[in-house]
Amino acid sequence: MSDEILTDLADGVLTVTLNRPDRLNAWTYELGDSYFDVLDRADDDPDIRVVVLTGAGRGFCSGLDMEALSAASAGGARRTPAHGRRMTHAQSFRKPLIGAINGACVGFGLVQALACDIRFASEAAFFVPAFTQRGLNAEYGTSWLLPRMIGQTRAAEWLFSGRRMDASEAERIGLVNRVCAADDLIAETLAYARNLAAAASPIALADTKTQIAGDWLRDRVTAEDHAKSLGHQPGHRVDFAEGVRSFVERRAPQFQPLPPRSADHDPSDPHQ
Repeated sequence: MSDEILTDLADGVLTVTLNRPDRLNAWTYELGDSYFDVLDRADDDPDIRVVVLTGAGRGFCSGLDMEALSAASAGGARRTPAHGRRMTHAQSFRKPLIGAINGACVGFGLVQALACDIRFASEAAFFVPAFTQRGLNAEYGTSWLLPRMIGQTRAAEWLFSGRRMDASEAERIGLVNRVCAADDLIAETLAYARNLAAAASPIALADTKTQIAGDWLRDRVTAEDHAKSLGHQPGHRVDFAEGVRSFVERRAPQFQPLPPRSADHDPSDPHQ
């Protein structure tokens, strides 16, 4: 694994750190491949139940590295991620992915932050779309995600202007879930992640991720029927019985790990 990605596993939580602090963790295609490789392995690792993503030093990710950006602007072909993966590959990760946004979150860094299910931010964090100011449209699904997170008119204003948004405003409009003191960001994020790892069913969490993503495109009745079908999956029934028993017996639940994906998996099915 590249030394541009650091990992640390404890208590079922894998902390992944983008490690190019001298460049505010600017994104390169090599860094992206390494990050996506880590997520793919974590998806199938029964010891990993939650992943936390953060950046080394003062930045979370300052966007696409200038060398790659310059090459693309000069007409060079954009390289795609390895193994046929999308730039938004992190959104296919089945387990909870929590962003600990510690500083600059710009452009492609924002894309990766939006791919997280939950975002905690340092008081020092700030967010910049930086697409239209580079002559780019809203890239990699940001035009789909942001209106659903912060509302259509807020998303339009922000994507049009590309202005810098501080952590306080990001929390107020729902872009981040919590703002923490800079020195407390990782501790608070890990505390939340460890609680998920210890108390929540991995299969139920994966089911819920599938529902949250897919139910935007379903009507209410279809969403209800889909929830019912998920609930009848064998793994879900086992965890439901264990969840009730552990509650009655006043003990921590012992949920089964998420099954590994098959080689030809359906990404919409968390039970694969």
